[in-house]
Amino acid sequence: MIERTLEQVQSLISPQLAGETQSSAQSRYNQIRIAGVSTDTRTIQSSNLFIPLVGEHFDGHDYASDAYNRGAAAVLWQIDHPSPPKGVPIILVLDTLLALQQLAKAYRQELPVRVIGITGSNGKTTTKDLVASVLSTTYHVHKTKGNLNNHIGLPLTLLQLDENTEFAVIEMGMSNRGEIALLSELAEPEAAIITMIGEAHLLQLGSRKEIARAKVEILEGLQVGGTLIYNGDEPIIEEVLLELHKAASFKRLRFGKSETNDVYPTQVKLDSEGTHFQVNKTEYPDFYIPLLGFHNVINALAAIEAAALFDVKPEQIQSGLAASQLTSMRIEKLKAPFGLTVLNDAYNASPASMKAALELTEQLSGYGRRFAVLGDMLELGSDEEQFHRDIGKLLSPGAFDTVFTFGRLAAFIAEEAAQAFPQGKVKAFQDKQELIQQLQALISKDDVVLIKGSRGMRLEQVANALLS
Repeated sequence: MIERTLEQVQSLISPQLAGETQSSAQSRYNQIRIAGVSTDTRTIQSSNLFIPLVGEHFDGHDYASDAYNRGAAAVLWQIDHPSPPKGVPIILVLDTLLALQQLAKAYRQELPVRVIGITGSNGKTTTKDLVASVLSTTYHVHKTKGNLNNHIGLPLTLLQLDENTEFAVIEMGMSNRGEIALLSELAEPEAAIITMIGEAHLLQLGSRKEIARAKVEILEGLQVGGTLIYNGDEPIIEEVLLELHKAASFKRLRFGKSETNDVYPTQVKLDSEGTHFQVNKTEYPDFYIPLLGFHNVINALAAIEAAALFDVKPEQIQSGLAASQLTSMRIEKLKAPFGLTVLNDAYNASPASMKAALELTEQLSGYGRRFAVLGDMLELGSDEEQFHRDIGKLLSPGAFDTVFTFGRLAAFIAEEAAQAFPQGKVKAFQDKQELIQQLQALISKDDVVLIKGSRGMRLEQVANALLS
């Protein structure tokens, strides 16, 4: 994490943003050392620099004194806020959010760290975890923790880097145009990965092409001579790349299922715990990932390309993939005490990820009955009803015994699926507890239950009920 004196912190913040250190005549303030930063008093650590952010319904400045009392060494203070707390070492700034971002960018530039940026509509968190795992076999690596992938989380991630970090694997999320460009310019990646272009954020952006343009913004901060690693099965990425003036300044590597890519799978086989696969390059051994599904093989291909780019040996890539530890709620395979298998994929959902989860569950063998619990897919814009109906049409009684849906939009999934299933085998709910009760009454120890929906539906509550 960042460790600097207040004087050094102030020097890292742009002169356009920084004021003077409060009580600057007292040189002891300037020499106070901070270790790490925090924007939340609930998780503040001793010697942190507290950065109070201002939101629509909160103002971190109200908690500055509390942060200091909890161990913060100093506080940034936005100059338009009156009455900064007395006796607290403070650096005045024009905007605390911009100061956080500037501090992170400047600190990143002081480090010898090499950065890999990852974005995409689906699979970016899993790909981040896989890339970090394979690089960790050879280098000292830091990766984005949890979901710190936005205009606040990414700067916090950069400020978590140690002086001896060799690689940072940075996830970049977005809702609108311009957001990925900002994150990329802060992180300045040497390599950028685009996992795929899906339908998430259609509500904000209106079309898949606009989504692709938003994802390709990751090139804005890509270092000259850097490498773009992208899903070659997405022709829309190629179309958008043609619009760029800097297209000649970076290298390209493509991954995907098609044989036109630089790397693609030649054999894929699922077992009860993960997926075995081979690729088209003879120098690579057989690979295994502790993840289920063909779509995760595609994510692993991006990690293979990134690792090879930075001289990780094939055997190390193999061991890194096999040892991967994934962020929770992304198709976690969990066992209830009485034997039931739960596939918990409740973190997020889009049409592409929903299809992948259903295909994965259909491919599983060795279980009793298969159940699907599907929730609303959010932020899909004016065609949201049709996207849900399309999912319903994919469901078949040969693959699933019973389908449960939760939410207003997921009811359209149920409406379409009911046309193919026997009566009573498709159940739509608006009450989550009622859904849980009816599902619990049906399941047995040999069954498998897929749980999939957008984060806002909080379907992990269903998983927790089944597992307890």
